[in-house]
Formats: sequence, structure tokens, C-alpha cells
Amino acid sequence: MGILRVLVNTMGRVSTFRSYQFVLLLTAALAVVAFYFFGSERHDFSSTTKRIKQTQASHNTNRNDADLSLDTRLVHPEGGELERDGEEGEVRARRADSGHEVSQYYHALMMFTKVDKSRSLQEKFRVAMLSMAKYSLFLDKEVLVLHFVSDEASRELGERMLPELLLVGTFQYEVVFHDVGVLSQKLFPIVEAMQKHFSAGSGAYYSDAIFFLSVAMHHIMPTDLQRIVQLDLDLKYRSNIRELFLEFDHFPPGAVIGIAREMQPVYRHTFWQYRKENPQSRVGEPPPDGLPGFNSGVMLLDLGAMRTSALYNQLLEPRNVAQLADQYHFRGHLGDQDFFSMIGMEHPGLFHQLACGWNRQLCTWWREHGYGDVFQLYYRCEGPVYIYHGNCNTPIPDD
Repeated sequence: MGILRVLVNTMGRVSTFRSYQFVLLLTAALAVVAFYFFGSERHDFSSTTKRIKQTQASHNTNRNDADLSLDTRLVHPEGGELERDGEEGEVRARRADSGHEVSQYYHALMMFTKVDKSRSLQEKFRVAMLSMAKYSLFLDKEVLVLHFVSDEASRELGERMLPELLLVGTFQYEVVFHDVGVLSQKLFPIVEAMQKHFSAGSGAYYSDAIFFLSVAMHHIMPTDLQRIVQLDLDLKYRSNIRELFLEFDHFPPGAVIGIAREMQPVYRHTFWQYRKENPQSRVGEPPPDGLPGFNSGVMLLDLGAMRTSALYNQLLEPRNVAQLADQYHFRGHLGDQDFFSMIGMEHPGLFHQLACGWNRQLCTWWREHGYGDVFQLYYRCEGPVYIYHGNCNTPIPDD
């Protein structure tokens, strides 16, 4: 009887509700149901964005979710939404505040192929990204766009690693993966003729085309992408990478590429026959008065200037490449670096020379292979070190 009395009293109270109160309760209940039904896992996220978001969430339980969540839109680097482009082989994700106004994008590109098969490359990637995130400072309305040229397996690895490696970064960033096969297909017709002069193999191979990406990037990237920095994976940053981008402002008229000199007597050796025939030449001589060639570990590519430079594009033509290679008796094996070093001997005005501290190469291989007497003339680097380059697998000093 007690239970029956409670039930009767309850029904009585319900019956006293005014009609509009009942409607309000019903509306609220439907809203809750709709939220959980439509807001659970029914969004059509890109696989990349979703996986990075899930991985990042597992590392950030004690941090502000609004600050760390990845934007689930696919965003074009120059602004506006962009769908996944299968033809271009691009996969995009973004860490940014929703609706955040952007005034400037800074683009940086790295080769990221076969990383899944190499513990050494994975460790280099870890060192590079941790140090970049540690020192990088950007303004509130600026975004660092990280481009990776990658195969599928390495891309999946990068998607898993990047959120943790960039965790300490306080800047906004966007990640773009470019399919190495798609880019190689575009590059091959442009660089095929020069590959026989600057590749380790005996001929022009389709797979080698990607080592000339910087040479012809202005032909295959979207025209609204005007400037990009290309970086090797075996780097360790000791300063704010934003300062490197400011070097674009110091390009002299006619310059299209910013690059540091080679810090070993590589081209003293490579140009040996030309130097023998031209003993008064500065080709291959050490700095400050010589032409030691360039190192492509850190490069600033003014893609807009590369597109409009008649001289630079003429130098890409097969007959001109062959003519210069014959003139200098040149045969290299370092891809784009060899091409830039060769044309720099003839046309130094195409290049803005970075201070050696922006690419402090550590390799000493040539010191033990016949050039110990002159090695230090090439290797010395006065001034602060902004980026260490552990080329030829040289250990990089600890901070």
C-alpha cells in the first residue's frame, strides 16, 4: 500500500505540470539523444586526421584539449578548405585553434622515405623534430606547414610519431604528406637529362628523380606556394627556425636559392681535372675567396623567383646541363647539390649564401681521405651555430 501511495502521489505531481513545462522537458530529452547519436563517431574524418587526433589525445590527458586538438578539416596551406586530393597524393592534417585567423604560413619540406625500415632514420627524425619544436617560436597568427615526401609505410609511421615529437611546441602547425611516387612521376621528364651527370648510378633512373626535387620544385608545386625551406632529416636545431625564413628577405636581386657552402673539400676533388687545366681558377678553392661549392642540407627555395628567372630555367635545359658538365669535366653523385654547385661556379648571383651556422656540417670524411692538409680551411665555421648537420652519419653534440 505504501508503494501504491507513492505512485499515486507522483502521478499527481506530474499531472500538475503545466503543458509548456512538459514540452520543455521533452525537447531537452530529444536534444540529449541527438547529441549522443549524431555527435559520437559518425563524422567523415580523414583517416590521417583521425589517427593523429587519437594518438595525440593519448599523450595529452593533462593538457588543454582546446589547445591541442587537431582541426578535423582538410586545410589548404594558403587558406580555405581543401578536400583530400588523391591525384596529388597529398594527405593533410592540422593542429590549430578552430577558427583561428592566419596571417602567414611558413613552409618547410623534408624527405621522409623508407623511414619505417631504418632505426637510424627514425632516430634522426626524432632528434630533428624534438629540437625544432623546442626552439621554434611563431606569432599567434602564424602557422608552420611541415611537408613530408613519403611512401605509404613511412607516412603511417610519421603520423604516429609527430604528435608526440611536436608536443612541446607552442606554435600552430599543419602537416602535409606528399606521395613520393606521384612527385617522382612529375619530376622525371624535367630532370632525366641531368641525372646521368649527378647521380650515383650509371644512368637516369625514375627512382632517382626525387633527389632533384629542389631543382624543379617550382614546376610541380602549386603556383600559390611562393617560398619553401627544404631540410635534411639529419639536423638538430639550436635556434628558432622562424629566423631562417627571414633570410629570404636578404636575397640580392637575381638570387633564387639560399644555401650554405660545402664545408669539406668535396668539390676540390670533384673538379680536379678542371682545376688542373685552369690552375688560377677559384673553382673548388676554400673560402673566403674560393668557390667551394654548396651543401644542400638546408636550402631556401624562392619558388616565385625560380619560376620567373629566365637564366635559371635555361640552365635546366638538357643541352645547357650537358654543356656545363663538359666544360667543367664534372661527374657527381650528390643529386641537387651537385647541380647547384656546378651552376654556382658559373652563375654565383643565383644564390644567396647562408652563414655556415645555418648548416654546420659535422662530417670529416675527407680529412682522412687525402685532404688532411687543407681540410680545416673548408671545415672551420666562425660565429654561432643555429643548425647542426650530422651528415655522413656523424654524431651531433648534445646541448
